Amino acid sequence: MTDVAVDGPAGAGKSTIARGAAKKLGFLYVDTGALYRAIGLFMLKKGIDPADPEKVVPLLSNLSVSLEYKNGEQCVILCGEDVSGQIRSPEVSMASSKVSAIPAVRAFLLDLQRDLAKTNNVIMDGRDIGTVVLPDAQVKVFLTASVEIRAQRRYKEMVQKGMSVKYEDVLNDVKQRDYNDTHRAAAPLKAAEGSVRLDTSEINLEESIAQLVKIIRTAAKEK
Repeated sequence: MTDVAVDGPAGAGKSTIARGAAKKLGFLYVDTGALYRAIGLFMLKKGIDPADPEKVVPLLSNLSVSLEYKNGEQCVILCGEDVSGQIRSPEVSMASSKVSAIPAVRAFLLDLQRDLAKTNNVIMDGRDIGTVVLPDAQVKVFLTASVEIRAQRRYKEMVQKGMSVKYEDVLNDVKQRDYNDTHRAAAPLKAAEGSVRLDTSEINLEESIAQLVKIIRTAAKEK
């Protein structure tokens, strides 16, 4: 099996680029961020502060989260409900960032993520895939872009979905997530040792996918 770990900051396009590369290579795509978003959504629905470990951790035993694949597309199942369409709002995004800083939440999802990689050729993206989840992955990529470019892309995506947002607010959210992700005590965001850096600031989506596919094929041959 070939495991590809793609890490990087919020709004870097990891999900879209990794999904596109997986399709071209015939690999299973795993968006681990969606799992944390589902837990963040669960806490918001329960009226729980997602940053409070004393409130969050006891509720983990009351929830189930998994990934299913329908027509090649990943669906996030939370307590039996497909919540794929509910987890992309700014509120859930920030809740995801907060619950992901709780070690017990990361431990709760670890086996699920690793089990997917045991039985499939996978491209798995997140913020600690190459450093924690799949430290022995054959291919490790740190995918990034400037904070302004990432905010612009996230803003356009949200507007296209009909959300009423301001670019300045999106930019501030991205900066806050960068700070949260790089400063958390549990598995902070950083480039894994031996990873290849892919900066997509100056290239479009198709070029980004092509670059990732090239990196994966090259690394796989070298292994």
